[in-house]
Amino acid sequence: MLAHADRADSLSFTYYDSPIGPLLAAGDADALHVLAFPAGSRARKPEADWHEDSTPFAPCFEQLDAYFAGRLRRFDLPLAPAGTAFQQSVWAQLLEIPYAETISYGTLANRIGNKRASRAVGAANGANPIPIIIPCHRVIGSDRSLTGFGGGINLKRWLLNHEIDNAPETGAQGRLF
Repeated sequence: MLAHADRADSLSFTYYDSPIGPLLAAGDADALHVLAFPAGSRARKPEADWHEDSTPFAPCFEQLDAYFAGRLRRFDLPLAPAGTAFQQSVWAQLLEIPYAETISYGTLANRIGNKRASRAVGAANGANPIPIIIPCHRVIGSDRSLTGFGGGINLKRWLLNHEIDNAPETGAQGRLF
């Protein structure tokens, strides 16, 4: 699912109008490279060499529509987030966190084989260029507190509650955040 983003080609970009606000999508015919919030602490704008073209994003937007409608639990898209080998390993583990479930940064560090790397895991989580699809919102503090998220804590809470509300096996628990 994750491919390396070593391409020098210009990316296409467009915006997706989601229930949580507009999301910037960037990619090429082969993979999605970026899904970002245009506002907040991790705001992204189109880069100078990107060109506006929504054509490559139809499958992504269909899956995002299904996710926000509560019908999709796991995305199936070719992804090419740019990052270090360590970041790539963290993002690969994020893709393994089940829908409507959360884990701590410490647990995620254990899963990549370095139980002392909680802070580095947190930094890699925060650098995730494809949030929601690579579900960094599912990582929380060891005390179950909601911690940093590029779209803000309220958005992280919204995403987690959205998943809990749309998962029959967890929805009965009610909102946790």
